[in-house]
Amino acid sequence: MKALSALAPEVKQYLLVTGNYWAFTLTDGALRMLVVLHFHSLGYSPLQIAALFLFYEIFGVVTNLVGGYLGARLGLNRTMNIGLAMQVVALLMLTVPAAWLTVPWVMGAQALSGIAKDLNKMSAKSSIKLLVPDAQQGTLYKWVAILTGSKNALKGVGFFLGGALLAVLGFAGAVLTMAGVLALIWIASLFLLKKDLGKAKAKPKFRDILSKSRAINILSAARLFLFGARDVWFVVALPVYLSTVFGWDFWMVGGFLATWIIGYGIVQSFAPALTGKRSGHVPDGRAAFLWAALLAGIPVVIALGLDSDWPKQVVLVGGLLIFGGVFAINSSLHSYLIVSYAKEDGVSLDVGFYYMSNALGRLVGTLLSGWVFQQYGLETCLWVSSGFVVLAALISIGLPRHQQPTT
Repeated sequence: MKALSALAPEVKQYLLVTGNYWAFTLTDGALRMLVVLHFHSLGYSPLQIAALFLFYEIFGVVTNLVGGYLGARLGLNRTMNIGLAMQVVALLMLTVPAAWLTVPWVMGAQALSGIAKDLNKMSAKSSIKLLVPDAQQGTLYKWVAILTGSKNALKGVGFFLGGALLAVLGFAGAVLTMAGVLALIWIASLFLLKKDLGKAKAKPKFRDILSKSRAINILSAARLFLFGARDVWFVVALPVYLSTVFGWDFWMVGGFLATWIIGYGIVQSFAPALTGKRSGHVPDGRAAFLWAALLAGIPVVIALGLDSDWPKQVVLVGGLLIFGGVFAINSSLHSYLIVSYAKEDGVSLDVGFYYMSNALGRLVGTLLSGWVFQQYGLETCLWVSSGFVVLAALISIGLPRHQQPTT
């Protein structure tokens, strides 16, 4: 306790924001696995299960756009706490009797959870900008990478947690337990998180939700295609392929994807060391282009490998691991650049607009993942993925290229 009390106020707030984000992410990952496992046991097909998350993605697009505006007007502490409270409500919606768990009801709960998730993420990412001086870009990159990487690693842990809670407590018991724990964290956050964090000095107008920054608009467009490239084969096509072609049972599929996400998060945390921070450099638009160009070839190699006589499991699993590592660095670079580009006053407006593009990319990728895979197969999904990354790389050419001071 003495060590905590001796910390600088900015570090304490960073730890609070990160703790809130971690707790939320655990429940988010666990809830996804709980819904997938539970409805799989009820006989739903993979594509039907994916449809349960459609509103989750759609409302993420809207929430990021409007959430940035709310954060600038109300303060990021309030939007983060609203997100925590909404997740508690979403969890409680799933504790109703089994007969009430119809598809529309579950989709509604997932919609609420999607709103909560993006309010929480936007608040966490925006807060870091306000806790690190502009001159300390190296520190900013490190803090963003740790927050982003730890979030994804914990999402993978949440997958395991969801399966374990389901086995021990059952569906309703697992969801109720998570709602109770998260409610306690929400109450603590109401008292401990700094008031008016991120509140704009001048009240923004609703039209300000659209970014006026050329750099942020370009980065947002690149982010849309980058995340569309991941989800076009990862969300539906890959799990169904592993299950139907390789004959993996659901636990193998879920365990592998959870492990992949944890490894993906770990690589994100180390991205600053891998992209030059140790030598005194922080990334700029050139780095975003080069890492995207490197990523673009990986789905093509996997697709060609699947069409060859090579062992398909080795090609796909090995290719997925390589794709995940390079994609994690791309994602971490982007997460740093948006926080760096965002203006300090009303930072959530810029961050919200950017993550709106991120959510739109996930939505497009999710829809294409089901349709392209059903019509043409996994190899075509991989070719579409590569095309999306090429577009992200070409768009990134327009990003600012300059060296920034580091600490």
